[in-house]
Amino acid sequence: MEKLKTITSSAVPLPIEDVDTDQIIPARFLKAVTRDGFGENLFRDWRYNNNDVEIQDFVLNNPTYHGSILVAGKNFGCGSSREHATWALYDYGFRVVISSFFADIFRGNAMNNGLLPLQVSQEELDQILMAIEKDPETSIYVNLEEQVWNVEGKDIQGTFHIDGYKKMCLLNGYDDIDYLLSLKDEIKTFEKNQVVY
Repeated sequence: MEKLKTITSSAVPLPIEDVDTDQIIPARFLKAVTRDGFGENLFRDWRYNNNDVEIQDFVLNNPTYHGSILVAGKNFGCGSSREHATWALYDYGFRVVISSFFADIFRGNAMNNGLLPLQVSQEELDQILMAIEKDPETSIYVNLEEQVWNVEGKDIQGTFHIDGYKKMCLLNGYDDIDYLLSLKDEIKTFEKNQVVY
């Protein structure tokens, strides 16, 4: 995974509440055994009609909006515990998802896969979405190390909470296995110092 420290990016607005993991990545695309290629089917049934033609009014098909930050409605990532949903978001190019509430399993899956779920208040979310609506080039700054964010050029800003272990993993680009491997030398030293009776 890429290290995630700070991001400054325009954002893609998706002000829809209760977006579930099957809407993020439909079940029929879960056959692959690697994380690659899921981005092309992100929000597949919202992006394309039955003939695989783009639905022009869906936000991901609108060239006006772009960036590595998705600004979503309340209760993003609900539904089944589908890790592929975070794979699809990450593979598409998103590194941060902003919402006023995340499903717990989605939140954990996101952080395990290099995607920051940044929770803000409903009022802050409404302000961010309004700023993007007024100017699609609105830029959002996120600093994971300091746990702060702001909409550049606007008086819209805040802090966010994140588990300390998950924060460390995101900052270093670690998943849980990478973290254990980073402790290899300490583990070897510990083993050498054990007294065998």
